[in-house]
Parts: sequence; structure tokens; C-alpha cells
Amino acid sequence: MTILCVRFQLPPMYEAALPGLLGLLEEFTPVVEALPPDGALADLRGAERYFGRDAVELASVIRVRALARYGVDCAIGAGPGPMLARVALREARPGVTRAVPADAVAEFLAGKPVTALPGVGAATARTLDEYGLDTLGRVAAAPLSTLQRLIGARAGRELREKASGVDRGRVVPNAVSRSLVTERTFSLDELDPGRHRKALLSAAEEIGARLRAVEKVCRTLTLTVRYADRSATTRSRALKEPTAHSAALTRTAYGMYEALGLQRARVRALALRAEDLTPADQAAHQLTFDPVDDKARRLEQTADRARAKFGPRAVFPGTLAA
Repeated sequence: MTILCVRFQLPPMYEAALPGLLGLLEEFTPVVEALPPDGALADLRGAERYFGRDAVELASVIRVRALARYGVDCAIGAGPGPMLARVALREARPGVTRAVPADAVAEFLAGKPVTALPGVGAATARTLDEYGLDTLGRVAAAPLSTLQRLIGARAGRELREKASGVDRGRVVPNAVSRSLVTERTFSLDELDPGRHRKALLSAAEEIGARLRAVEKVCRTLTLTVRYADRSATTRSRALKEPTAHSAALTRTAYGMYEALGLQRARVRALALRAEDLTPADQAAHQLTFDPVDDKARRLEQTADRARAKFGPRAVFPGTLAA
């Protein structure tokens, strides 16, 4: 077992601690892949040889250090490859590492539903279930031609390999900044849709400004609404084009909020997450020749300069007390 999949038990929207926790993993190996907002993959092959301990033993050290330095517990899955470590993580809990022995992969996977594999969605699962292929063991035993006829040539071949325990994935070191998130918390549970929209406007303005500051654009925006009873609703929407334009982000946020159809919901907080970030200079922008849009973008530039000089709260509208 050389790969760990770690999920840190971070409070909601507290991903600012993730870079430090990734640094903790990098004390053992430079091959760390961030999985925002609260997870990571770590390839410990070199660490096992260097420290003379296996991945499960090193996982215990990582857990102790995360608790001692950050007060954060973690759930850890361990396996021969990234996919198997991710599947193992589903059965892990804080304080216990769930490990998949290299010589028992088939037995570990056999009784699990096909949705246990990363990347297998509900639609694929329904299609397979109609033909009695409701577990990974049955998928692994099915003829390849049957799977390819049901879900396609490439997808069928890859699914059969994964169900059989063949893990061709690898840990790809990356940066943590694959997403940006901001939250607006109301001092009292808020029923007024007008104040909800004002909070969304403020959050979208902040997300846009932060994206422009790091010269990134996002392809997806996610809205999370947290209610007084501690439940939450999350919706995601792909943008028409990658953008850091606050007006476009605001329109998308408003659209997701209105689609929820909230009726006098007691809202505790609203959060926006910009995802699928890419460098701004690699993104194409469709010219509109709209003077209103041009004016809005010029105002954004002015606002960005004001934020840099006077601080964010001087510009973001509707900023609420936490």
C-alpha cells in the first residue's frame, strides 16, 4: 500500500488551512496532489523506503501531526493506487485508516456497488443495474463485449479494469488553488430574499476580484445555502465562457438562487465557490460590442485599484458580519 487518500475534517469553508496541511504531507513526500477543499492524495513509495515504515504506519504519524499542529483530525484510505485509496477512504473514519491490501483487492471490491468507483455516476449505474450488473464483482466477471455495448467501448474497458482492481492512475503534484470560495454569514437567520441577493452580490464581487488578482478565470460556479437547521443545499452551474467578470458571476449566482425557489427559508449563510480555474491569458472572451458591458469592466478595474489601496470592505457591497 503506497498511496494515501486523506480527507481533513475541516470546518465548512475553512479551506484556508489546506495549504498548511498539504505542507505537512510534503514532509513525507513531494508527490502530493491537492483535492480541494479538504483532501489530498500522497504517493509514499519513497517515504516507505526512507522511513522504514509502511503507508499505514506513516498515516498514523500524519494524523498525530495534523491534530497537534492544526487541531484537525483526518480520515485516511490507503491502497496500491489512487483509485483504490479513494475507494478505501469511503469506509474510513477519523482516527482509523482503511487499507486495501495488494493481495486482496478483488475481494475488497467485489461486493461494492458500481458507484463506489470514482467517476461512475448514477446514470451509468442505472444502465448496468438494468442488466443485473449492480456490484463491482459482477462487472468484473461480465464479458467485455457486454459492457462495451452498454456504456461504450472505452468506458466499458476502463470500468472492467477498475472493477477488477487494475489501477492505472497516478498522483499528479499540483497547486491547491483549483478553486476559490467565499461565504456570507448572517448575524441572525435571514428570511428576506432581498438580503439574500445582496449577500450574493457581495460574494460574487469578492470572488471576481480575487480571480482577477491572481489572473485566473473560472468555468464553474457553485452556490451553497446553509439553513438554520444546519442542513444545506448546493447547486453548480457551468458558465457560458470562462470568466472573472463580477457581473457574469453575479448573474449566474442569482440564477442558481432563483432556481431553488426558496419560500421564506431561514438562511444562515450563503457561499460561492469558483471552480475549474485556468489562467486568464489562456481563456477566450466573446466580444459583445456592448457599451454597458465595456463600462462595467472599466468600473471593475477602478474598483480593483480601490481595493488594493483601501482594502476589500471599502468596495464589496453588502458585506455582512460573520
